[in-house]
Amino acid sequence: MKIAVTSQGPSLDAEMDPRFGRAAYVLIVDTDSLKFEVIDNSVNANALKGAGIMAATAVSEKGVQVLVTGYCGPKAFLTLEAAGIKIVSDISGTVEDAVMKFKSGDVKYTDSANVEAHW
Repeated sequence: MKIAVTSQGPSLDAEMDPRFGRAAYVLIVDTDSLKFEVIDNSVNANALKGAGIMAATAVSEKGVQVLVTGYCGPKAFLTLEAAGIKIVSDISGTVEDAVMKFKSGDVKYTDSANVEAHW
């Protein structure tokens, strides 16, 4: 399964970035092999507006089934939901920790945004 994890750096041992739309990086991780692709999210992180929507679009284009992050705003949430991507929020630690937690099933899918817009 392909999942997206927000990250402060371009590797599995990097700390997760608690933000989604303005995360420094988003890692697209294959949960079976732990092979990953790095999305440099700096364009979205520095956007005046629409960062969450643009990040959600980028993740959707990679065929991701689940987003694992700390916080997801309302516009990003709606965009991800429309793309059929499930969201796991309130997760912290390293990217690899988040992947392992996801693989163990020790996560809950969220049914709404957990932060206001422009966080």
